[in-house]
Amino acid sequence: MANKAEELLTLFKEKGWTLGSVESMTAGLFGATICSVPGASKVYRGGIISYHPGVKVKLAEVSQKDIDTYGVVSKEIAKEMAEGGKKALEADYVISITGNAGPTAEPGEAPVGEIDMAVASNKETYIKQVILKGSRNEIREAAVEKMIEFLLEIAKS
Repeated sequence: MANKAEELLTLFKEKGWTLGSVESMTAGLFGATICSVPGASKVYRGGIISYHPGVKVKLAEVSQKDIDTYGVVSKEIAKEMAEGGKKALEADYVISITGNAGPTAEPGEAPVGEIDMAVASNKETYIKQVILKGSRNEIREAAVEKMIEFLLEIAKS
């Protein structure tokens, strides 16, 4: 994963782009992974850890009505998190993630392993859903890897 993070930062540095994140279920693991690469400060502006729905509303400008309608694990909320984070962090690209890392899922909520991501760029917002398997921390680590891959895919297109 470190090689992919380094590749992402090198690409962003070459393009002159900045990066930010709004994380829920990964609880800052994406930011920590990115910042483990020397020189990350030239690209990474920072992140918002919005584990609680109220933080999503207050800091990432997510609509409480949409949380009530779609649930916190949804593509709609991931999109709002990325777009609100882009505004708050003033970055060229902001990735968001929300999901259920387990170990359990309540009735009517997202199943364990369902992950919704979004990337808000200067052009548009991209959304992706993945289903991951493993223990709670395996899912969180795999989600960060998927976040980096998603950003690379968008940045290279």
